[in-house]
Amino acid sequence: MFEKLKPLILVGALLAPTTVLGQATPIGDASAGAQVYQRECASCHQIGDGAEHRIGPHLNRIFDRRAGSHDDFRYSEALVRQGRDGLFWDLARLHAYIENPRALVSGTRMSYRGLRDEERRANLIAYMRAYSDQPQNIPEASPTAIAREVELSAETLAIEGDVEYGEFLSAECTTCHQRSGEHSGIPGIVGWPEEDFVVAMHAYKQKLRPHEVMQSVTQRLDDEEIAALAAFFRELGRE
Repeated sequence: MFEKLKPLILVGALLAPTTVLGQATPIGDASAGAQVYQRECASCHQIGDGAEHRIGPHLNRIFDRRAGSHDDFRYSEALVRQGRDGLFWDLARLHAYIENPRALVSGTRMSYRGLRDEERRANLIAYMRAYSDQPQNIPEASPTAIAREVELSAETLAIEGDVEYGEFLSAECTTCHQRSGEHSGIPGIVGWPEEDFVVAMHAYKQKLRPHEVMQSVTQRLDDEEIAALAAFFRELGRE
């Protein structure tokens, strides 16, 4: 019936972008990023001298920080779990989270829809980078320039998934994730927007998301199979 039957297991997430390597370049324009910060972040987060937690945690020293690690801030369980699994806020993960928080951390309490414009996002991160440890002071601190970048191609995002094939592939996914969409310990994936699902699978595949099982599973999936799973779980949420 299906020509490419591969053993599959789980799910819960997303996929991986194409990789473009290049010489180190500045993360972005920090001056421009200050304006982005005021527009996109300042109503919930503080940064700089005297910064405190508000609706969201303060953003000082966010680079290299484990997700959900401020002891005096109440995070979502999802973010704390990702932190326990090894999610640290490096450049790639900050890009992924700011672009679409729920794609990187399903179940996050952060009600921000995301900043899709890559240049504005880079400028914002460059601004935040200035408030973290610097390599000249702490050599092991994150670099202040970009060595490489990762992004999904428009062609990958445009793939129309085969729902029937996705149902077949999902058999092992649903041994962990509930078909009902319940979040009992393992995040629910039923009804997810297809693009979010695809992006999340790629995030595991590129090892942006920390979870060894998911990283291993997604290595065996091609773009068509991920699209099929995304389509199936989206349809399942409409039943």
